Amino acid sequence: MRDALRQKIIAVCDKKILAKGETVGVSFYAFFANKNDDPALLMEAATWWIQTHRLDHFEKALKIKQLVTAGL
Repeated sequence: MRDALRQKIIAVCDKKILAKGETVGVSFYAFFANKNDDPALLMEAATWWIQTHRLDHFEKALKIKQLVTAGL
């Protein structure tokens, strides 16, 4: 996973956890605008989420952050 995506995922997870608590859920779409302006990056996130880790559509933001930071 490219560093820019990793940093974006961490930042979004941190923001959501801060706003709604440690049980808040996210999907990989949470890291993108409603407009598909970077399809390659969206596919990279989807591949990591669906194929690599076989995650459900919604997962806890804390779990996602831990998976991403463990891969550093």
